[in-house]
Amino acid sequence: MRSTRRNNLRGFSLIELVIVVVIIAIIGAIAIPRLSRGSAGAADSSLVGNLRVLRSAVDLYASEHGGAFPATATFVTQLTTYSDDQGNTSATKTGNFIYGPYIRTIPALPVGAKKGSNGVAAATAAGIGWIYDSTNGTVKPNTTDTAPVEADAKGTLYSAY
Repeated sequence: MRSTRRNNLRGFSLIELVIVVVIIAIIGAIAIPRLSRGSAGAADSSLVGNLRVLRSAVDLYASEHGGAFPATATFVTQLTTYSDDQGNTSATKTGNFIYGPYIRTIPALPVGAKKGSNGVAAATAAGIGWIYDSTNGTVKPNTTDTAPVEADAKGTLYSAY
């Protein structure tokens, strides 16, 4: 009886442990690249979402202000505060300032060399995350189309989003 009990208390053999470690290494080699692509995909999705929010805010502003788009110099103020029908802004809602705010804050750029920038301007500069054209109300990410090209995993330029 003692010999059968001793056999039951025996642990794993070295071969069994090596096989388990090899299986875990194979699973890790398959899973880690997929997880890293997932984070890049999340940044791309965030860019699409941020562009949708900014473009919707600009479109709503234009529809409430007779088709006029926010001016580039006052873009942030006009979208984040209350405004009247002429586009003048106020921090509080009053009888004259009945429109907006259209967005709480300007989101940061989630991709590219200027990642984390949330400034808005007509041309690229330090701290500018979004390029805005006040003549037609278009917003695009401040990314480069020339070397080094900033594009998603499929090769689509971020500036084409």
